[in-house]
Amino acid sequence: MPSEKRIKTALVSVYHKDGLDHILTKLNSSGVKFISTGGTRSFIESLGFPCEAVEDVTGYPSILGGRVKTLHPKIFGGILCRRELPEDAKQIKAYDIHEIDLVIVDLYPFEETVASGASEEDIIEKIDIGGISLIRAAAKNFKDVIIVASKQQYQPLMNLLEEKNGVSDISDRKFFAKEAFAVSSSYDSAIFNYMDNNNGSAFRHAEDNAMALRYGENPHQKGTFYGDFGSMFDQLHGREISYNNLLDIEAAVSLISEFDETTVAILKHNNACGIASRPTVVDAWKDALAGDPVSAFGGIIISNAKIDKVAAEEINSIFFEIVIAPEYDKEALEILEQKKNRIILVQKQQLVADKQFRSLLNGVLVQDKDLSIQSATDLKLVTNRPLQGTEEEDLLFANKLVKHTKSNAIIFVKNKQLCAGGTGQTSRVDALKQAIEKANEFGFDLKGAVMASDAFFPFPDCVEIAGNAGITAVVQPGGSIKDSLSVEYCNEHNISMVMTGVRHFKH
Repeated sequence: MPSEKRIKTALVSVYHKDGLDHILTKLNSSGVKFISTGGTRSFIESLGFPCEAVEDVTGYPSILGGRVKTLHPKIFGGILCRRELPEDAKQIKAYDIHEIDLVIVDLYPFEETVASGASEEDIIEKIDIGGISLIRAAAKNFKDVIIVASKQQYQPLMNLLEEKNGVSDISDRKFFAKEAFAVSSSYDSAIFNYMDNNNGSAFRHAEDNAMALRYGENPHQKGTFYGDFGSMFDQLHGREISYNNLLDIEAAVSLISEFDETTVAILKHNNACGIASRPTVVDAWKDALAGDPVSAFGGIIISNAKIDKVAAEEINSIFFEIVIAPEYDKEALEILEQKKNRIILVQKQQLVADKQFRSLLNGVLVQDKDLSIQSATDLKLVTNRPLQGTEEEDLLFANKLVKHTKSNAIIFVKNKQLCAGGTGQTSRVDALKQAIEKANEFGFDLKGAVMASDAFFPFPDCVEIAGNAGITAVVQPGGSIKDSLSVEYCNEHNISMVMTGVRHFKH
């Protein structure tokens, strides 16, 4: 067929050589001629294969400290020559340019160099010029040339060599071209973001590793996750992860990262319906479950400590979709794996992103991630009554939790246990009433409990309702022009109030 092409000459110029030897061996056995530069040429010859130096092809040495090696018409003409055009064939013959059918190249490790804290001079030298030019040229001429732009494409190339004896059709070459442009676009995005110095003058973000999901938020919506899920988690058991699972997982790991003590949280639709800090995982689980055993059904469980057999036996008593922990006892896994679809994850690392973005209208909305964490020194007492007993640590616990709860949000905590929460309400009073109703439904005595609000109180009605329910201490950001009314009510009714100056809206 006219679209089928056999590889005769390959230009190889790579920074990382791991896994390349198998490709080269297969190409050599098929009679492919190699052209290369510097270290790659030495590597090819060390395998016992002949290799022509780029300098011998171009008639020019590598110059400017290696900045210019392959940038020459005899290289790019051989790549960009359109085989079906008589004019191109005539010109390459006139200038003694030989066709190049395969380009294997990778790029200098720019992102790794930036991450290492290297100097600007070293970083700039890792902006690849020759490699990126070879990628674009070969990808543009995919009608005639195969481009392999990263190690991730070694296996598809090997499959082509083994299954089709190195003969490619147009769909094969277009696939490699598409992958090559993904590499180049990601590389250029990284360079732009470095040069932009996080000023956000334009939005450029690239993610590889597309993970197809069963569907999106609902079955009629298509969903895909882009990112390296495997770098954060090992999935030990269960069915494939869904779009909604991922939202819950992100909410869970963000919440649990706030806590140093042994803590277990139960989430449903991205909000905690139970959480407690206790000396052991099993005790933390029991008290987290007590927060709302109804909502916990079908939820997601996360622990920041190893789940042992005792805890697993208790956790296994209800239905849930996902469990996340840093590690598990062997006996615990045997128990948790009794449900074939249950997703069991090991969290290997914490979230590291400091930016959040989402599609919005006809653009993208970007913000700094809410990484603000308040400590005891951030609690400004604004009432006459000082904090008493465990109120301070409970307020800090509640403030962490309200930060990760959909606005408008109210949280009740007592002895480092979620008693109830009001989530996602259109008024703060409604969120408060919802929390009181839930606390009463599940038998919590709110006398001596504390309350956290994600935003200020515009009127004193919330502290009045909370005080009547038994709340003795309140944490809120403050900032209302009528803050004094809430403070006055607290003073008149022996309630402590602290302000942090930091609002934690979450939408």
